[in-house]
Amino acid sequence: MIAHLRHLGHDQRGTTTIEFTIVALLFLLLTFGLVEFGNMFWQYNSAAKAAQLGARMAAVSNPVWSELPNLESTGTPGSAWEIDYTVACDGDSGDCDGTFSGDYDATAMNCLVFGRSRTNPPCDTECDPAGIDAAEAGMCDRFGRIAPENVVVTYSHTGLGFAGRPGGPVPTVTLRLTGLQFEFLALGDLLGLEPITMPPFTVTMTGEDLSRLAP
Repeated sequence: MIAHLRHLGHDQRGTTTIEFTIVALLFLLLTFGLVEFGNMFWQYNSAAKAAQLGARMAAVSNPVWSELPNLESTGTPGSAWEIDYTVACDGDSGDCDGTFSGDYDATAMNCLVFGRSRTNPPCDTECDPAGIDAAEAGMCDRFGRIAPENVVVTYSHTGLGFAGRPGGPVPTVTLRLTGLQFEFLALGDLLGLEPITMPPFTVTMTGEDLSRLAP
């Protein structure tokens, strides 16, 4: 028995297989980690670009806060705008709240998220990356998981405006993109990793034409 155990202790058969298995697992884990890191970087960058596009669209599109064009200033005509306002339109609740009340324009939000449509104007109602060449792209054409529920658009008065047009309600437009998640390609199933929520993306611009048909 002792001789048998001594022989078993010196038996090297299968050692190479075990070593290869250990090294292969570490190599595959490192490879998948690099792939996942690159994928997360791509998702983050795509979401950031989508937020920038959405803010630009919001600056030149019909306001989601439908009452903005109806504001009346109490100041002297042609002078600087005097009414102070801050109104946030949340795509998740479908409501606009703040200094003033007002209706939430779902069509205007669709313009930001899904883009403008030439075949069925004014705006698309669903994400269609294939239509990016046929009309003006929306946020979801840059990052397919974006929906109106992820978008908050805030219109506020900060005293900004344009030379030669001091008497209109030129808003500061802030678009906030929230609730998006990193989705793992392989490690989620392999290691049971749950999706990670991205930090909010916030982009601020000065409103311009505020017309759905603006270029």
